[in-house]
Amino acid sequence: MIEGFVSANREAVVIVSLRGPEGRTREVNAVIDTGYSGSLTLPPRLVTELALPYVFSSKAILADDTEVGFRLHRVTAHWGGKLRHIEADAVGSTPLVGMALLDSHSLYVEVEDGGRVVIRANE
Repeated sequence: MIEGFVSANREAVVIVSLRGPEGRTREVNAVIDTGYSGSLTLPPRLVTELALPYVFSSKAILADDTEVGFRLHRVTAHWGGKLRHIEADAVGSTPLVGMALLDSHSLYVEVEDGGRVVIRANE
């Protein structure tokens, strides 16, 4: 089970522990984004800090129809008590957890300042 909180801006936030290939680790506050179909976004500066290996480049169309290019990098995330090797999009300034990382999980959010966020793996 993963627990988090709802921020004053009504964002569901969880702490994700990340590890790069050289053993560097970092805990980040990541916002749950149900409109994002990928696994995880990370700011490019964090990708550099953790020395995450480059996988490939891709493009996406945002909600405002803007097309953006970004690079995907491999990272190890501590997720629900397990280590998961995932690809993270290097884009933006706020880490985001997307629907691919939430796959096979249930999400519960108390939408109020300080409310609970609970993510559970489906049996």
